[in-house]
Amino acid sequence: MSKDMKKELESFKLQIELPVRWGEMDAFQHVNNSVYIKWVEQARVEYLRQNIIGAFNKMTLGPILSRQDIRYIFPITYPDTVIVGYRVTEIQEDRILCESKIYSKKYQRLSAISYNTIMAYDFNGLRKTDIPVDWVMKIQEVED
Repeated sequence: MSKDMKKELESFKLQIELPVRWGEMDAFQHVNNSVYIKWVEQARVEYLRQNIIGAFNKMTLGPILSRQDIRYIFPITYPDTVIVGYRVTEIQEDRILCESKIYSKKYQRLSAISYNTIMAYDFNGLRKTDIPVDWVMKIQEVED
């Protein structure tokens, strides 16, 4: 891993490596854009599982994705391995703002940046709710 890429990744409290599979390529000979979104989803779920929620079963209050933007910078092709970094950038009363970056190990460079917004959702009341204080404390413990 290049020094620049390693330095950039240091600021991400969660990093996962995922192999690029041949079947993820599309007719344009690069990984289909929808796959990048799945990679970010994997990182987001792992971040939440490790740092906030634990098990995802029997939740009455849980995180839901309310928004996601992605900027494609460099095409990824098979074979390669991606490193997906995920972090929380801001906590507001009713939402958590996050950033994810996808790096190509083969080309040692940034391939995409994604911004997501997570909301707390009351599954019994069927409505969004403010971010629980214990989530805030757990995130601050991880990110500080």
